[in-house]
Amino acid sequence: MTLAVGASRVRRAYAPGPHGQIHYRRSGPDGTRSPLLLLHPCPGSGYLYDAFLAEMGRDRTVIAPDFPGFGMSDAPPGAPGIAGYAAAMLELETALGLGVFDIMGYHAGGVVAVDMARQLPKAVRKIVMIAAPVFTDQERAEFNARFSVHGPDERAKAMEKSWPIFKTHFWKMETDPVRTWNLYLDGQKNPEVSSWGLRAALNYDLAENLAKLAQPVLVLNPKDDLHAYTPRATAALKNGRVLDLPEWTHGMLDAKTAEVADIVRTFLDK
Repeated sequence: MTLAVGASRVRRAYAPGPHGQIHYRRSGPDGTRSPLLLLHPCPGSGYLYDAFLAEMGRDRTVIAPDFPGFGMSDAPPGAPGIAGYAAAMLELETALGLGVFDIMGYHAGGVVAVDMARQLPKAVRKIVMIAAPVFTDQERAEFNARFSVHGPDERAKAMEKSWPIFKTHFWKMETDPVRTWNLYLDGQKNPEVSSWGLRAALNYDLAENLAKLAQPVLVLNPKDDLHAYTPRATAALKNGRVLDLPEWTHGMLDAKTAEVADIVRTFLDK
């Protein structure tokens, strides 16, 4: 992955968290603009945001943490739920002294962002979500019935089939095949622990909690696996909108880094 000319250098560090250490990536200068927290989907890690982190870091502090149990962050002893992940991110925000900040969350990361704003509304200024998993009770029941966790041996056997599907039909916009492979492997780590995040997002009533927010919210709706569900967020938004991006899908943060950054920067800075 080659960063654009002038993009900010990305550094890595650890901060104390509720279950050990929280690993995070950081870019950009301290300044007058609100810091931006980037929250990854589940499974995954802050690695997803490398190029976008550097691009947004041109003019503000940007932080991309790994949730507890993901990436290089220590795991909690049990499933924390969305509220637990949100509390851990708020503890990180306090440790780093971010003050009032913005959040951008991808899939489950967006759900965590909403709960952070619910828990500490005075600290969260604006929210950007990439997709919104707004499900009906029946859909939740159906998804939960199909939900299963596969261990290392089962996952290894499935790679011959799942890897071609991931690179060809899922993460389609990624421009670097090695990075695509690394992102795929990122989603295979710690299968039992990492499944907690996906299940937590699945069972969170996103519409109900979105409706409680006063913060401005921008929901990006690329043509990914949540494309059909995301427009439902419109009815719940008091102060926001859904922006359809039908030409984009997973991988857009690398393939269209500057374009996505322009959308996000315009929303955050206006």
